[in-house]
Amino acid sequence: MMLEHVVVAVTPGREDEFEASARQALPILDTAAGCFGGEFRRQEEDGSLYLLLIRWSTIEAHMAWRETEDFQRWRELTHPFYVERPVVTHFHEPLAR
Repeated sequence: MMLEHVVVAVTPGREDEFEASARQALPILDTAAGCFGGEFRRQEEDGSLYLLLIRWSTIEAHMAWRETEDFQRWRELTHPFYVERPVVTHFHEPLAR
C-alpha cells in the first residue's frame, strides 16, 4: 500500500470555493482502480494550506489513474484553486512496531 502525500496551497480567500469543489472531486477517487480513498485536511495555522492524503495499492495504480478522464475531471475541480503546482510524494507502509 502507498500513501500519496500532497500539500496544497489554495488562493487566499477562495478556501470555501475550494472546499465545495473538493467535496465534488473526492468521490471520483472512490471509482479509481487501486485507490482506497482520500481526504483533504485543512491546516490550523494557515487556513489556505491543505493536506491531501490518498491511499493507493501501488504507485503504478496512481500513475495509471493520472492518464484517465476521471483524473482530468479531478484536475478541473481542484487545480484552479492552487497557488502553485503542489509537490506529490509517496510513502510506504508504516514501520513495524
